[in-house]
Amino acid sequence: MHPSTRVARAPGRAEATFGGLVPPIFPSTTYERDAVGAYPGGHSYSRDQNPTGEPAEALLNELEGGADALLFGSGMAAATALLDALEPDTHIVAPRHMYWTIRAWLEAEAAKGAWRLTLVDNTDLAAWNAALVSGAGAAQLAWVETPSNPMGDVIDLAAVAAIAHDHGAVVVADNTTSTPIHTRPIEHGVDIVFHSATKQLNGHGDVLAGALVSNETNELWERVRHQRGYRGAVLGPFESWLLFRGMKTLWVRVVRSSATALHLASALQGHPALADVLYPGLPDHAGHAVAVRQMEHGFGMLVSIRVVGGADAARRALNALELFADATSLGSTESLVEHRSRVEGVGSPVPDDLLRLSVGLEDPDDLLADLLQALDHATG
Repeated sequence: MHPSTRVARAPGRAEATFGGLVPPIFPSTTYERDAVGAYPGGHSYSRDQNPTGEPAEALLNELEGGADALLFGSGMAAATALLDALEPDTHIVAPRHMYWTIRAWLEAEAAKGAWRLTLVDNTDLAAWNAALVSGAGAAQLAWVETPSNPMGDVIDLAAVAAIAHDHGAVVVADNTTSTPIHTRPIEHGVDIVFHSATKQLNGHGDVLAGALVSNETNELWERVRHQRGYRGAVLGPFESWLLFRGMKTLWVRVVRSSATALHLASALQGHPALADVLYPGLPDHAGHAVAVRQMEHGFGMLVSIRVVGGADAARRALNALELFADATSLGSTESLVEHRSRVEGVGSPVPDDLLRLSVGLEDPDDLLADLLQALDHATG
């Protein structure tokens, strides 16, 4: 079925007791054993798994084309459970431009000796190869993100996956900004897909959640599952129910915000107040050809603009915006903006003239008018 049909009709069957088309919430933390001490319903304790989350896990797994999916209490809970399940002294190769909290955590843990870390330029395949060659013979993991947040770099998933597998590495792709509506990394050779489900999967800014999808249920995946249980990092029942409800409108939200993002990026390109517009849907974007090959139904809702005049001009433009809220996060119904280098702080690789736009569901021309009037303030 088409993805729009899959999400709209999920879970695809009525619940067994009353025939309700909306799955119920199961708040119970514990479950009764039968006469021989077994759990007939397959659940023992909600720190390990709550049945409320299973419809969302099943839908995400189907959309990504995986073998299994797990929900977590946040994106960072998902990332840290995966990375802490790695073999000791694993060599991790990751891009310099990626979700900054994960990068900061990778660097902090590497400094303590938890693993070896090599950061490379996102799109430099030779650098990926050289880094993975340097770790040959040891456990390795390649973490990729495309389009990257906030620079909009497009990584060739199939090419990086081939290089990584040649050197025995597991490949993890952060698919938060793309979603399975635009990209299904497993089809391009990726082993595990990561989501900050707080963002577009939920889409309403009212759930903190994370998710992982694996292409196979192997030993590493079982360690990740146990990490989730040990940490108590399972997503709560009410949050799981909200996430699933949000996912049922995933198609219409993602396609609409992506179309608006392309409209804004195209209209802003060449504006005298802007040094650059970073969006993979633009034909002259360095990663456009790769994006066309591995993305469909659009190029995402994330647009970054670089303002002529540096950080001060960028802040003037940001402060003049009326429809874009200056707030952290992305992928919700309302449009957001951030001055990313200021948010990330000292050591951020993001240029200080960059504003990151998360494009929501407002009228495209209203958003464009707001951006144009704000750019009039950038020059002072």
